[in-house]
Amino acid sequence: MSKITGKVWNFGSNIDTDVIIAARYLNSSDPEHLAKYVMEDADPDFPKKLQKGDIIVAGENFGCGSSREHAPIALKAAGVAAVVAPSFARIFYRNAFNMGLPIFELPESLEIKEGEEISIDLDEGIITNNTTNKTYKFIAIPEFMQELIATGGLINYAKAEMGVNK
Repeated sequence: MSKITGKVWNFGSNIDTDVIIAARYLNSSDPEHLAKYVMEDADPDFPKKLQKGDIIVAGENFGCGSSREHAPIALKAAGVAAVVAPSFARIFYRNAFNMGLPIFELPESLEIKEGEEISIDLDEGIITNNTTNKTYKFIAIPEFMQELIATGGLINYAKAEMGVNK
């Protein structure tokens, strides 16, 4: 996966993990169950509007709140291809990579508007707004974190390292 292209959905700053997937749905850790309710408290219709491959673009401190892994699992299972924000809560940042959800730090993220289409070139480190033709350089992702994304998360990475089939 060297390029991700998708339609943008905007959310503001300080989107916490309880907004990403509300605690009332944590009676199951099944990704398909969680996907049905992703971002529901921010936009009740979001799970129905989201298309596989869409991208969330948000403000500062995305994923703050609890340390639950359910948040990146729900986003990934719902079909979110990536999340772009100026910053991520520390634990969410690590959980996202561990679960294989691509996230990108971009200080100018809020310049990208809902409904626009963007492409994220992982090899070049560039996000292109295909609607406005503006390009942005995102903060580099450490090589090991890139490997986690490429293998689909920490568990798949460990299995590959041990030579175990998925």
